[in-house]
Amino acid sequence: MQLELSRVVQGRSRLGVLKGLGRTGQHSLEVPGCLLYTHFGTVPHLTQDTLHTLRNLPSVTQVTLAEHQEVLEEFKDGFRKFAGLHDTVVYCSLHDPATLCPTGYTTNKTVSVWGSGGRIELTVAKFMALQKTVQPDWYQSMADGETWQNSTSRKRVRKSVDRTLAHLDECLLVHQKSQELDGVEVFGVVEGGDILEERVRSARETAKRPVAGFCLDGLQTASMDQRLRTQLITAVNKELPEDKPRLLQGVGRPDEVLACVEAGVDLFESFFPFQVTERGCALCFSFDISPDPERAGRAPPEGVAKNLNHDDQTQMTSFEINLKDKRYQDDFRPLVEGCGCYCCKNHQRAYLHHLLVTNELLARVLLMIHNTSHYHGFFSALREALAKDKLDLLKTRVLRSQYLSL
Repeated sequence: MQLELSRVVQGRSRLGVLKGLGRTGQHSLEVPGCLLYTHFGTVPHLTQDTLHTLRNLPSVTQVTLAEHQEVLEEFKDGFRKFAGLHDTVVYCSLHDPATLCPTGYTTNKTVSVWGSGGRIELTVAKFMALQKTVQPDWYQSMADGETWQNSTSRKRVRKSVDRTLAHLDECLLVHQKSQELDGVEVFGVVEGGDILEERVRSARETAKRPVAGFCLDGLQTASMDQRLRTQLITAVNKELPEDKPRLLQGVGRPDEVLACVEAGVDLFESFFPFQVTERGCALCFSFDISPDPERAGRAPPEGVAKNLNHDDQTQMTSFEINLKDKRYQDDFRPLVEGCGCYCCKNHQRAYLHHLLVTNELLARVLLMIHNTSHYHGFFSALREALAKDKLDLLKTRVLRSQYLSL
């Protein structure tokens, strides 16, 4: 795995390509970019055939260790083939980014993850045994990430950093002796809660270990405001080598993505489209950076959520429209004018409204097609904006919630 940067904009925003991915090294991933989110090894609501009709999908798929623990017991000899992941680069994370985990279950020797069957307690030995079974192309090391709440004490945060570093050292020791994990990369996890000194210490010590990249944990949407998040990320990145990727966990809202890219983040998890789909909503924010004076200054259309609590990941955001609303029952426009996804080319808002209010399974399928396509299109536009010095224009489009449906 090698990160090649082509541009660094305003001293921190990084544009480039992550090369040498996978066991053969034939895959690559453009940065800033996001991973393909999965639930139990598949993109929610979409079959493999449907998924492959989407354009601009990333080459790296994220799977969650907690969700696969039960499955792994029965498919030890062919998990990747069973999950349909044999043609993609696989990154294995500890937790599902779409769901906040309960706190209070971590010890000096164990961490707890939450799957469909409830809590699963992992030691380093069990954690590494599962990695040998999954055989991902890269994985995050075991970490104590229970300090994301802003009420966490300084003592608890310090203990989290110490435990995470100890877990990393143990994981690396097992990894280096394992033939099954030959060629697999490890990402170290940077913890530290909202305490700047502990964040810096965690980053500095993790960077001393032989890791391929870094996961920035405990900075989730619900954990802190964006100004503090940006301050912590900026300080952390000063301690990390320039030639290794930085993956931010638990952040997916477009405005937050933009702010974190400006702070030097390379990779994100794409769970946000899934959350929007589960709410019965469609992403409609604009990321068009082509000149269009007619759009300048327009307000969001009626029906778009405003002044919402963006700190609650379960609540609707101002980047989406709620298709369950009655105003859409006679709206025969596509979800987004000009969108090239299957849903927008073939169906109207009124049809999606009907499917949702009648609880048809097809509603989530069509919404997931659109939301996934729209979100990954946003990242393509983000990279284009960095390449063409139009990041400020993109921020204006996104932050003013200028909608393609207008």
